[in-house]
Amino acid sequence: MTGNPEAVGARIDSVWRASDEALLAGLGAGDPDAALAFVRRYQRRVFGLAFTMLGDRAAAEDVAQEAMVRAWRHAGAFDARRGSVTTWLLSITRNLAVDAIRAGRVVPTVDDVLLAAVPPSRDDLPGDASVAVDELRLVRRAIDSLPDEQRRALLLARLGGLTAAEIAARESIPLGTAKTRIRAALLRVRDELDATPDQAATT
Repeated sequence: MTGNPEAVGARIDSVWRASDEALLAGLGAGDPDAALAFVRRYQRRVFGLAFTMLGDRAAAEDVAQEAMVRAWRHAGAFDARRGSVTTWLLSITRNLAVDAIRAGRVVPTVDDVLLAAVPPSRDDLPGDASVAVDELRLVRRAIDSLPDEQRRALLLARLGGLTAAEIAARESIPLGTAKTRIRAALLRVRDELDATPDQAATT
C-alpha cells in the first residue's frame, strides 16, 4: 500500500476496527488488508476449535487453513440472518474437523466440545439448550471411566457421525461388536449421570 502515511494509517486502523461482516466481505472481495485482519481476528478460535476436536496439531493446522480458504471462497454465501460470522466460520471448521475424523486421519479427543454432542441422559436434547459447566464435567468423568474401545466407539459415533458399520470397518471388528460397544458406552454414561444426584443427596 502506498500514499500518504497518515492516510495509510487511517485506512489500516479503519480496517482493523471494521465489523466481522465487513471484514468477511473484504476477504471475499480480495482486499488484502481485510483478509489479514479477518485471519488475525479468527485464527486462534478456528485453530483452537480444530485442535480441541482433533487433538493433533498438524491436523488442526490443516483444518484451520482450509477453513480460512473456504471462508474466502464462500464469503458471498454468508447470510447474517442465519447467524453471526463467528458461528458460520466455526461451523465450517467443525465440519472440516469431522471430515478429518471420518477420513480416519485422527481419533476425536474427549473434551467439552465433544461432550456437548453426547446426550447426558436421554436421546433428545433441545437444539438450543446450553450444557452447564458442571454437567459437562460429569459427562467428562463418565466418558473417561469407559474402557478405551467403548470410548472410541462412542466418540466416533456421536462426534464423527460414523455409523456402526463404518466404525466396525475402521476398527476391524464385527458389526455386532461395534453396535454393542456404542450401546454399552451410552448406557454406562447414562447410568453414571443418573446416579450422580442420588450420590450428592447422600453426602
